[in-house]
Amino acid sequence: MVNRFLLIVVFVPLAIVLIALAVANRELVAFTLDPFNPGNPGLTVTLPFFIFLFAALALGMIVGSLATWIRQGRYRKLARQRGVEAENLRQAVARTPAPTAPPAGPALPTPSN
Repeated sequence: MVNRFLLIVVFVPLAIVLIALAVANRELVAFTLDPFNPGNPGLTVTLPFFIFLFAALALGMIVGSLATWIRQGRYRKLARQRGVEAENLRQAVARTPAPTAPPAGPALPTPSN
């Protein structure tokens, strides 16, 4: 149910906006990697503008994901260490023998009235 709601509320409008963006920006644009000789055909790519927009969006998502993954490394390391520690404790508990029952003493006297 939540997945369907998410699909309808978030992804459908996002898809509509992205399709409109692609249709509105389909003019060919030259992207060059040589700032001193912009006409160099070996370092110039001519594509529709929306492709550059989507590529920049994808690159930003990848860089942001990598930055988040790197920043959270210490928490993943701590979780691994605590997982190993918990497993060691489980094994130690499994290896210890079960406590024996205390020896049976004399029965308690029954109250008499």
